[in-house]
Amino acid sequence: MPHTAKILLLGSGELGREFVISAKRLGAYVIACDAYDNAPAMQLSDTREVFSMLDGDALRAAITKHAPDYVVPEIEAIRTEVLADLEAEGVNIVPSARAAQLTMNRDAIRDVAAQELGLATSRYKYAESLEDVLAGAEFTGLPCVIKPVMSSSGKGQSTVRSVNELSAAWDYAAANMRGDRKRVIVEQFVDFDYEITLLTVRHKDGVSFCPPIGHRQERGDYQESWQPAPMSAAAIATAQHMARKAVNALAGGGAGYGLFGVEFFVVRNDQGVEEVIFSELSPRPHDTGMVTLLSQNLTEFDLHARAIMGLPVPDMIRARPSASAVILADRDSEALSYSGLAEAMAEGADIRIFGKPTSRPYRRMGAALACAGTTDEARRIARDAAGKVVIGYGN
Repeated sequence: MPHTAKILLLGSGELGREFVISAKRLGAYVIACDAYDNAPAMQLSDTREVFSMLDGDALRAAITKHAPDYVVPEIEAIRTEVLADLEAEGVNIVPSARAAQLTMNRDAIRDVAAQELGLATSRYKYAESLEDVLAGAEFTGLPCVIKPVMSSSGKGQSTVRSVNELSAAWDYAAANMRGDRKRVIVEQFVDFDYEITLLTVRHKDGVSFCPPIGHRQERGDYQESWQPAPMSAAAIATAQHMARKAVNALAGGGAGYGLFGVEFFVVRNDQGVEEVIFSELSPRPHDTGMVTLLSQNLTEFDLHARAIMGLPVPDMIRARPSASAVILADRDSEALSYSGLAEAMAEGADIRIFGKPTSRPYRRMGAALACAGTTDEARRIARDAAGKVVIGYGN
């Protein structure tokens, strides 16, 4: 056999691209799948398949055709009931079909976290109409956050501060939903002091954690991240306990191995104690974890590949002060060019261009990475570098 494993990747964006690099370094053969051709991960994979992963017949056909050792979802919008059927037939779904099903929709994973596992979460209600949204906002109180139960990169998410804004928020969420369910979550607005991603690796020898990653969002989408995020030892221990419960619950019928991005809000109470509140979970590498491309000796993508393939994962994972900042498009275009890279790198930053064939407003096209003596300095260098990369748009 000329390869160590055959991996079929469902979703081929920038996170999938970095995963392909990590997997191929370990000798894997990778089939990259997405709804459009020449997606970032396809440019580096061994072969590709182009189809909508919400097309259950096409999904089954691709998996049957290639007979992979591992099916690795990189996106949420997948016909997950097909994955469940295939897992029952012996196909290895990463980390499990249960994880893919529950995290495809925010309502399912929130119910598991709050009701099955008893994790601390914000108050929430689900809504399938404007009338439901009004009732949900009355339950949670204002301000509240309204977002589709299935979307990507923060699309459809908004913070509502008055009753008059609820109708527009519902319309915005409905217009940006993925999948075929017209449903949103109306969530209590948490006035947090900061938020983190805790990258959690479930592997053959147990569960390991990366140092917490701080991040800043706009429009519900990450703009910059930094690691390690300052956090009390007690709060880290609480977050790790909650993350361990969550990832073990998602193991399902399979081994349940892989890296999970578990998000938390952290609120300091009147006594200065940091209270940890579960927010969301992704059973795959996380966009805020792009910072690990520079901060850790083993990136989140390396760790995901190791866990999936049954290879050792360190108990202790350390990070040097580092940061990432996104490079965003500001318009629609199918003819792209990039300049300013030398200027962006002048202060020691690294630049990653994702290779997306088209752009649209606020689409992530790349990222700047920097390390320094402190995370604050790394953040400044990364932000400055990202601002010096110029995207050219053809006609």
